Amino acid sequence: MASFLVLIVFAFTGHLIFGVFGITIPAFQIAGGILLVSVAIEMLNPKESQVSSEKGESIAIVPLAFPLTSGPSSITTVILLVSRAEKLVETSLIPAAIFIGVLLSYVVMTYSAGLVRHLRNDGLRVVTATHGDYCSGNRGSVHN
Repeated sequence: MASFLVLIVFAFTGHLIFGVFGITIPAFQIAGGILLVSVAIEMLNPKESQVSSEKGESIAIVPLAFPLTSGPSSITTVILLVSRAEKLVETSLIPAAIFIGVLLSYVVMTYSAGLVRHLRNDGLRVVTATHGDYCSGNRGSVHN
């Protein structure tokens, strides 16, 4: 629900927020591209997990689902979709598309434990490398 609300707010007020800070859509596209490529490179060259196990440290401060489903790439995408919508019908379909995307993410995350058990370590490495390759190779066409 939080991801849906964040994406809706950015979809319809993102251009105003950018205006306040003097950020242009092309500059945000470039920043989003750099971020996505850096994540893709990290996926192609995974390192050991660096999870802190200090006593008393709470991992609940920042919910895990929030940055994954409404991060910079998602925010960039919804702002660009709204800025490129030429008709009212196109603009009105954006909240439905956001809802479907968030719902699909929820379903995938809900059933991911079974998928992880089925794929095991080698399968997960293949999926991660394939996704990283896809993200790095298709970045130029995502927002064009």
